[in-house]
Amino acid sequence: MKLIWLGHSGFRLEIGDQVLLIEPWLTGNPFFPQDRREEAVRGATHILLTHAHGDHAGDALEISGAQSVPIVGIYDLVSRWEAQEGADVIGFNKGGTVMLGDVAVTMVNATHSSSLNGDGGAGSEAGFMISHDDRTIYVSGDTDVMADMAVFEALHRPEIGVLCIGGHFTMDQTRAAYAANTFFNFKTIVPCHYRTFPLLAQDAGELKQLWTSGEVIEPEVLEAIDL
Repeated sequence: MKLIWLGHSGFRLEIGDQVLLIEPWLTGNPFFPQDRREEAVRGATHILLTHAHGDHAGDALEISGAQSVPIVGIYDLVSRWEAQEGADVIGFNKGGTVMLGDVAVTMVNATHSSSLNGDGGAGSEAGFMISHDDRTIYVSGDTDVMADMAVFEALHRPEIGVLCIGGHFTMDQTRAAYAANTFFNFKTIVPCHYRTFPLLAQDAGELKQLWTSGEVIEPEVLEAIDL
């Protein structure tokens, strides 16, 4: 499988028979080269959203319409878009699993907030367990450390963690390392939700010092990580 960073919390995940765009915030993303937009979205099969904040969901409707692919996310948000925008959606909720081709996506809890342009009706924040061929990737979404993570490990045993580490709006590197050391048995961590703005952590150095059980791979925009 290949994981390709789109900047901030956005990724292109090529897994099984799917090409999943996870949080593809491209417009206004200072890390994303706008002249490579077509490359980033080409061949996408689904768009996955953990919550409605603009730095995650801002391009979802446009990409979904242009690429004719469904938006997959929490029922409240995507059903609103289906009713108001005519969007193609797959809505589900925490604890639920949907099959996207031969890839299983389970929605799990997160602790953050969610709103659509400051308005309600956006459901709540979440994360994803994405599984294919007995391998699982945990996409944390925006979250703090939670005791729920012990349940995630027991039920899903993810070998790869895509973890927010930037601080201020999400858990910082100390807390992300605590989560990894306390609750998970990752082989690889790919950090996200950092470097985008001066307010956020600018590298993953602290995480690398505090979590030494596997490899921390700092992503570069549009450079594939083979996992």
